[in-house]
Amino acid sequence: MTVPIIVVLALMLAWESWRPFFGFFGKDLKAKAVHDGWNLAIGAFNGFLIALVFASLWAAAASWSYETGFGLLRWIELPWVLRLAAVFLLFDVYMYWWHRINHEIPFLWRFHIFHHTDEQMDVTTATRFHTGEIVLSSLLRIPVIVVLGVPISDLVIYEAVMFAVVQFHHADIRIPDVWEQRLSKVIVTPNLHKVHHSAWLPETDSNYGSLFSFWDQVFGSKRVRHDVENIRFGVDPAEPTPPPSA
Repeated sequence: MTVPIIVVLALMLAWESWRPFFGFFGKDLKAKAVHDGWNLAIGAFNGFLIALVFASLWAAAASWSYETGFGLLRWIELPWVLRLAAVFLLFDVYMYWWHRINHEIPFLWRFHIFHHTDEQMDVTTATRFHTGEIVLSSLLRIPVIVVLGVPISDLVIYEAVMFAVVQFHHADIRIPDVWEQRLSKVIVTPNLHKVHHSAWLPETDSNYGSLFSFWDQVFGSKRVRHDVENIRFGVDPAEPTPPPSA
């Protein structure tokens, strides 16, 4: 899974450098290097922690589910393609609600706010998460894998696709409006996620999707702005509670 992440990261960094949407740093390459390097260092540390501690626990949970026949997708016999589609939908709706409760529960928001304090959102912001949030998220994945009966191979495919989309919609880029409109009906696009990273908390409290965008439509949390160029990023790190609308 590491190779696709690095490839997409390199592509998005190149796109941002070639044609940025905001271009926060202008020609100040040192400032951009510091910003990106800090975010990537955090991501690398969290990635190492996951590989060292949690990846084996996820594999063990999936193996136990397979050996015992426990879990929703073990009880329902599906062809591989349909099972993979079910994994994408079920795991992604779980990711939607996990993300949402990180905004709505004060204890979880104390960790998640770290992701939202970046005032220059770009592709490296996709790796900027508090280690406490990573630990909690990784632990919660274990019972989710068991309850759903997710094969580890399917989970790896989902995670690779999901994180590629996460990098894409964090990137400091703009895609043509026609593609923004088409893609945003299915996946989270840069304009949708820019709203989520707004410094204005009622906007932060929207657009929780990670991969699929339609969960926000289904659960009433979708918010659209047509002047995304006016969005100011970076929630106040002193903000102690979730957004007021939570």
